[in-house]
Amino acid sequence: MADEDSTRRGIGVSPGSAYGPVVLVAPPVRAPEGEPAAADPELALTEVKAAFESVARDLEERAGRVDDTAGEILMATALIARDKSLLKAAGKHLREGRGPATAIEAAIDEFVVQFEALGGYFAERVADLRDVGARAVAAVLGLPAPGVPDLDVPSIVVAADLAPAETAVLDRALVLAIVTSGGGRTSHTAILAAQRGIPAVVQCDRALDLVAGAHVAVDGDMGTVTIEPSEAFVADLTARRERRAAALSGSAGPGRTSDGHAVALLANIGDVEDAVAAAAQDVEGVGLFRTEFVFLSSSSAPTVEEQAEIYRRVLAPFGSRRVVVRTLDAGADKPLAFADLGPEENPALGRRGLRLSAERPDLLDAQLQALAIATRETGADVRVMAPMVATAEEADWFARRVREHGLPKAGVMVEVPGAALRSRHVLAGMDFASIGTNDLSQYAMAADRMQGALSELLDPWQPAVLDLVAATCAGGAATGTPVGVCGEAAGDPLLALVLVGLGVSSLSMAPSKVPMVRLALSRHALTDCQRIATAVLGARTAAAARAVCLEEAVAEVTDLL
Repeated sequence: MADEDSTRRGIGVSPGSAYGPVVLVAPPVRAPEGEPAAADPELALTEVKAAFESVARDLEERAGRVDDTAGEILMATALIARDKSLLKAAGKHLREGRGPATAIEAAIDEFVVQFEALGGYFAERVADLRDVGARAVAAVLGLPAPGVPDLDVPSIVVAADLAPAETAVLDRALVLAIVTSGGGRTSHTAILAAQRGIPAVVQCDRALDLVAGAHVAVDGDMGTVTIEPSEAFVADLTARRERRAAALSGSAGPGRTSDGHAVALLANIGDVEDAVAAAAQDVEGVGLFRTEFVFLSSSSAPTVEEQAEIYRRVLAPFGSRRVVVRTLDAGADKPLAFADLGPEENPALGRRGLRLSAERPDLLDAQLQALAIATRETGADVRVMAPMVATAEEADWFARRVREHGLPKAGVMVEVPGAALRSRHVLAGMDFASIGTNDLSQYAMAADRMQGALSELLDPWQPAVLDLVAATCAGGAATGTPVGVCGEAAGDPLLALVLVGLGVSSLSMAPSKVPMVRLALSRHALTDCQRIATAVLGARTAAAARAVCLEEAVAEVTDLL
């Protein structure tokens, strides 16, 4: 065991473990302190525009050298660099007496506030926004762009956060693991790390206190970073990794408990490349297709034809396997300039998700029409669900809209506590439901997902969150509505036992997490899962809840964690 003082804790977002030397990513380039005002603000604005354009071109060039998923992320980030509103804000600050680099930072800060206020997906794009700003500052100052230093040996990369421009081009042979003090469970760092099989821990306590060259052990499952571990610790880590690889080598087929109770194991995807990669793996379909990228990478609302083509390419690889599509989960935020509902006091609690669709039904209708076209042409088993549903009236309105477009299966995401508490009414008439544990935790615990200091409150083992999951499953049982989970909790092999014990019938996660969840389920009967769930619900704290599960689960599984 490692000394507690040598262990840093965070959130594991990409499974696996690694041991190696620390390489620190240099902080971003900042504007010079006391930078003088621009002598000619309009001339300076031209220079700022050129700096942003150089950033956009560099991101596009990088996009051409990576796979589709990383490329689309980089192209979406390039759009930020070319955003006219960002340039307009910089021009305002130049005319108020700031220098070029300072004006860029001030403009970026304005939009960071907007992104963070919106919360969720957009708050986790803050790293992308700040990266664009730092690169633009470097360009306007004539300095090298920030980034990960050249690596000579396989290393552990440690940073405040990694932007997509950095993560997308990391050399897998030289990057053993990623550790950040910021980021989130669905940040680009997490998405790309999991996709590329790089163990990663985000929101790690005192990560930036780590010393370059120090050797650390990273556990992407447990979310721990151990400094200068003993030889015995490293040997144990290596042995566990080898045992796990051997155990998972035989993990295949549909999800089942040891007594044959079916639990569908599904993939979370975000775009066409994700779909192709996931379809080639041993998953039973898609439990969450996030359609945001279809919209965020467009400067105007995508047409029905444009959307239908993307959806065809997503659906086709899965054949007859189910694909659960989440309609646009966005809000009154600048990247969706074509759906601007105006400023809001608190956009995270405002007109986002289904509420945006209610304000702009044309966007929802176009999306549903495109999905209907793609479904007819591929013959896919498509199921459509709405995000941010709070009431039975909202659920009914969405279901009618879905069925009017000829799509047979309508569902809702349960991520608002009110929907969980009234699930018997919200789920009545629905074909299925899926619990988004990330947002459900955020709203239940009144804790911003982007606040690293509140990570303990956002732990999906929190008893209050599990109570809401149990309430939703009870509502599903009462109405005959199958309930799945598509939040991060689904990929935790221990928590998966609890969820199935509570009544969850499908689990959707990053494909890399499926084998361990499949193994955990296969070693427990449904009655075991129910017994574990009952014991966990009696725990007073998140730590106690997990400890109970560790105690009750079979050693064959817990020894691999």
